[in-house]
Amino acid sequence: MLEHIDSLFDRVPELALFITIALGYTFGKLKIGNFVLGGIAGTLILAVLIGQLGIKLDPGVKSIFFALFIYAVGFQGGPQFFRSLNLQSLRQLISAFVMCLVGLGCVLAAAYIFGLDRGTAAGLAAGGLTQSAIIGTAGEAIQRLNISDDVKQTLEANVAVGYAICYIFGSLGPIIVATWFLPTVMRWDIRAEAKKLAASMSGGKPTPGPGQAEVIRSIDTRVFEISDAAVGKDVHAINATLQDAAVEAVIRDGQSTEVTPDITIQDGDLLVITGVIETLAAGSPMLGSNVPAPRGASLIEEHREIIVTNKDLIDRTLKDLHEHLDDDTRRGVFLTSIKRLGRDLPLLPDVQLHRGDEIHVTGRPKDLDRVQPKIGYKITAAPVTDFIFFGIGMTVGILVGMITVRLGGVPISLGAGGGCLLSGLVFGWLRAVHPRFAALPTGASNFLRDFGLAVFVAAVGLTAGPKAWESIKEHGLLLLGLGVAVTIVPQIVVFYFSYYVLRIRNPIEALACVVGGRSANPGFAALLNKAGNATPVVTFTITYAVANVFLTLWGPVIIGLVTKNPSTP
Repeated sequence: MLEHIDSLFDRVPELALFITIALGYTFGKLKIGNFVLGGIAGTLILAVLIGQLGIKLDPGVKSIFFALFIYAVGFQGGPQFFRSLNLQSLRQLISAFVMCLVGLGCVLAAAYIFGLDRGTAAGLAAGGLTQSAIIGTAGEAIQRLNISDDVKQTLEANVAVGYAICYIFGSLGPIIVATWFLPTVMRWDIRAEAKKLAASMSGGKPTPGPGQAEVIRSIDTRVFEISDAAVGKDVHAINATLQDAAVEAVIRDGQSTEVTPDITIQDGDLLVITGVIETLAAGSPMLGSNVPAPRGASLIEEHREIIVTNKDLIDRTLKDLHEHLDDDTRRGVFLTSIKRLGRDLPLLPDVQLHRGDEIHVTGRPKDLDRVQPKIGYKITAAPVTDFIFFGIGMTVGILVGMITVRLGGVPISLGAGGGCLLSGLVFGWLRAVHPRFAALPTGASNFLRDFGLAVFVAAVGLTAGPKAWESIKEHGLLLLGLGVAVTIVPQIVVFYFSYYVLRIRNPIEALACVVGGRSANPGFAALLNKAGNATPVVTFTITYAVANVFLTLWGPVIIGLVTKNPSTP
């Protein structure tokens, strides 16, 4: 049976690639307690095992899919990365960079003290710092070395093995440090501190507990009878008596009537009103009792996402946004959520708006059309990729990656991966500043990012398979211990540096700097769960964007600074 499978994979190696991805993601879904290995690590482990069959893939598969993955990463993080380069976020920026620098220092120290080859060192960095992109940037740097193909293959296998061995604790480490060790040492109650931070951001308003939604306003739509005082009045007059609510429709003789400000209310009309629950409950002199909607009555409203581009709103708060839109402009438009880099922000008055934030609003299309130009531009319902700018961005990235500089006499270049990362950052920023250009919808960029990395990691593992077992026997236990050190030491060092030197004293911000500076998504998810609200998101997005860039760039740096190869005695 195994011989038939081996023969099939020899004829169609691409089949092994997709089988590996399917099995890897299945394996990655297995849970140990609350820990999930994840599809990428699962794919790499399965790829190394299946790779024992000696599958040969075209090297171009790895290169092109890694370039697509890293461009999408840069594109998504570009707006927040450049946004974080300012004096206001300077402390978080320094914290993230120092975290990356200390992580690099730990890897280099381990390599020189324990005599690791450059491939194993890069794998230690990729797994211990949980930055999968290092596999790609290090692999590209290895291919440019002036060494034999056999040594290159061994080095690439060592990168994959180092990543696989160190990744599991690399994912668990930030969870342990940020949600248990540091809070215990500092005697912090994470949930209580998160509530205090949310209360301070909301001007002292109490914040919901676990399982409740944090919103500035809870919206509902209700049907009201009219009072005698409303007969003969127009809709504009009735709206003037309502705070944060609006008449959305008039039901007359069982039929909905188009609402205009000057429509006159008649005896027996029913008013469909959308607004904040407190306003609806308080009522108005114009309104009678709340009644069930007549059978067959309907009200269609639109959910719209608006990208913040208005320069008058950049770095302003949600409270400023409310004041920026006068009563008549915002009438009938209701804020439901705000996202930054795909993550929900807390809907609190003192949360600052950044260019590129997604504001989600609900209302009638004509009301939304009135508000939209004062905020930014609408994300269209059917987004289309701008393939002109996408092609230009990839081309620029590959060309930038070909540039070589010398660091301490050692030639170092970013490679196509590093170049496409920088290109993606710039084009992502360009998209945020000039939204008519370089469109790459979120769904498309997510697919490029996830599928690109999955194919790349599967290809690396399949190629590394034959030599991987030798590397595991040589460095297995040592790498495991070094991975623990590389995971833990930078977090402890940088936490105290941030707390005492940078004076990031708020517990939630300090812990978010720890997981963001490591680009540790599992650690961030655990911190969010402990906090019980979205207060860690703002700091995490700043540090995460910075860490994603610098950790990725460490791949060629490690390959350049660590000079030992497997064949070196």
